[in-house]
Amino acid sequence: MPKAKVKEIKTIGVLTSGGDSPGMNAAIRAVVRKSLANGLNVKGIKKGYTGLLNEEIIDMDRRSVSEIIGLGGTILGTARCAEMRTEEGVKKAADICRAHGIDGIVVIGGDGSYRGAQKLSHEGINTIGLPGTIDLDIACTDYTIGFDTAINTAMEAIDKVRDTSSSHERCSIIEVMGRNAGYIALWCGVANGAEDILIPEKYDYNEQDIINHIIENRKNGKKHHIIINAEGIGHSTSMARRIEAATGMETRATILGYMQRGGSPTCKDRYYASVMGAMAADLLKEGKTNRVVAQKNGQFVDFDIDEALAMQKDIPSYEYEVSKIL
Repeated sequence: MPKAKVKEIKTIGVLTSGGDSPGMNAAIRAVVRKSLANGLNVKGIKKGYTGLLNEEIIDMDRRSVSEIIGLGGTILGTARCAEMRTEEGVKKAADICRAHGIDGIVVIGGDGSYRGAQKLSHEGINTIGLPGTIDLDIACTDYTIGFDTAINTAMEAIDKVRDTSSSHERCSIIEVMGRNAGYIALWCGVANGAEDILIPEKYDYNEQDIINHIIENRKNGKKHHIIINAEGIGHSTSMARRIEAATGMETRATILGYMQRGGSPTCKDRYYASVMGAMAADLLKEGKTNRVVAQKNGQFVDFDIDEALAMQKDIPSYEYEVSKIL
């Protein structure tokens, strides 16, 4: 049986979709420069799929991405797009790509962004996904662009809260991001030496256990108590009121919020995003489509998007058990 003809790619687009994350700019830069080195034309698509549907499309060259590798956020902007969940929206997006001569697109974002890329691929637009999310909740990859910066930002903030919590002999509930995943909370809980770590994957919602832990620690001379609470559990302020009423210990909630998305990316986020971006450009040059770049077992690899979206991910039990002991 003869091999299927590889689609020739001449012009690619690049967009960032969903929540922003540090390192997205490094990925954009790598996609642009590697694509240009591969003899392709590059167009930047502003504001994610929303910008694609509104035809906010610009030409990009090497100078377009100069001096951006250390910037947080995304120079292309990002948005969430409900219209891309509809068949009409996807067909419109594919038609716009063809009208602008775009043969393939690199989509930098999370699972929701991958679903849009998957649908575009079915409409004949070659698509490659890059895992851009601070949440580390994409099952096919051990690393997502922005996670390393986010946990370092959160870790430094939690250290500061611990200082004042210790000074005032308080209990502090510090809520970190992560959507429905507990990776940021787990990593920071261990790195900051928290007394309790609450993550959606493992928490049984038994506040009495936390209350008993605080009371027992106070009997043993512990003057303050740090609880890291994942966004997927939330309700930190009301939890603080209940714990203070039950223990008599002054309790304050601190929600770190969107500061975790911002800031200059770490070396790891810049490096990994750069390699992943270059790999995405090469995959498009080869005529590949419906693929997602991942970092797995120390190697940069790619998966079929359908396969990647079907994978499941959970907190490793051993790491969680260790966190409780430490």
